[in-house]
Amino acid sequence: MAVRAGVSVDTIRYYERRRLLPPAPRTAGGYRVFSPDTVARVRFIKQAQSVGFSLKEIAALLNVNPPNGISECQRMRELLLAKLEEVEARLSELRQFRRTLRHYLAECDRELRRHGAAAECPVVDEIARPKRLRREERRR
Repeated sequence: MAVRAGVSVDTIRYYERRRLLPPAPRTAGGYRVFSPDTVARVRFIKQAQSVGFSLKEIAALLNVNPPNGISECQRMRELLLAKLEEVEARLSELRQFRRTLRHYLAECDRELRRHGAAAECPVVDEIARPKRLRREERRR
């Protein structure tokens, strides 16, 4: 089953301990028997993890009890809305970091064009020394 789901046996055991998977019935020889639904469930867990859901969040998603009444739908909506807000915040942070990286890249390019082999990395300078010291040096 682990191979079909694309995970290790240890992962299956871990998911069982975390109650993400229902206990599997065992054969007389002690081997666990998994249904096709369990394989699909493991794949769902891995997919949800890959897009940023924690195992706690995944457990909440998986533990919606049928019938799918309004309370379950509202709970699911709240989980999804919280995750969407988290993703939006992360995207904002990533966009800001991209701007910072572009700024640093432009600074490096400018320094290399101006000074060639004698270039002193402005990024290292900016990161290594506090702004207060850099301003004081510029005033001199």
